[in-house]
Amino acid sequence: MRIRSPSLSELHAFATAARLGSFSQAADELHVTQGAISRAIARLQEHLALALFVREGRRSVLTATGQSYLDAIAPAIAAIEAATVALQTRRTERTLRLSVPPTLFSHWLIPRLPDFHAQHPDTTLSFAPYRRDDPLQAPEIDAWLRVGTREWPRHIKADYVVGRELVPICRPADLQGPHAIRSAQDLLARPLLFHTNYPDNWDCWFEGVGCAHPPLTPAADFELVALLVQAVIAGLGVAVVQRCLVEKDLAAGRIAIAVPQPVTIDRGYYLCQPAGRAAPAALQDFRQWLLAQAQQGPV
Repeated sequence: MRIRSPSLSELHAFATAARLGSFSQAADELHVTQGAISRAIARLQEHLALALFVREGRRSVLTATGQSYLDAIAPAIAAIEAATVALQTRRTERTLRLSVPPTLFSHWLIPRLPDFHAQHPDTTLSFAPYRRDDPLQAPEIDAWLRVGTREWPRHIKADYVVGRELVPICRPADLQGPHAIRSAQDLLARPLLFHTNYPDNWDCWFEGVGCAHPPLTPAADFELVALLVQAVIAGLGVAVVQRCLVEKDLAAGRIAIAVPQPVTIDRGYYLCQPAGRAAPAALQDFRQWLLAQAQQGPV
């Protein structure tokens, strides 16, 4: 079948110029140049072989034919526009833009995401680049997972998720033989590996288990938990880490809990969102799922 209708861009140019009575105002509303509006309407008039506008002073006024054509096509243009907006809105409402620290992302969140997608197959997760100094206000991001304590700025609504539990880790072989680790005191005789960004972790853990100690000196320090774990596996020493970040390594037997005395600290990972912004349905679903995952423990 031969298609006789003109292009939608020409119809939009015509309908907008007709409503505003001005080609330049139509160009502003449609974010194009006045020349683009003029050319679109000229093509439309050529296609129809009819005059749709006449000039009256500085205004472009519809002819009787133009008014009749506008009355016929305006409802169809409005229906197409409304259907498109509705479809885009539904898609946007089920797209969730998140920002997550790489360590928590790779060690804790990613292994759990298949379960989220199984429960919410209509939700698309999109991940923004992580910024340590992010003020947590970007309008294009729905929520952030960030390290913090119970105290947050008033403009941030924060839910604790996971990460307050500190545990000392070692090689499984370090728990065997005559020189095996059996107590917190035994750890003081081992090389202590530090996390560069949280050098007080060892002090917090020893204090939490009531073990007095002299000033602690790192045998080495590492910025990433993954590197700390690799250093422990290689036999460089023992480390203290957030348990949520080493679940897979513990389950696989690559590392072991050196002393089964976890210590709870104030610092952990929180789900953050702007307090004054309404949470979309997808974020509400994600929050509920995330907090349930945290309660369930290791995958």
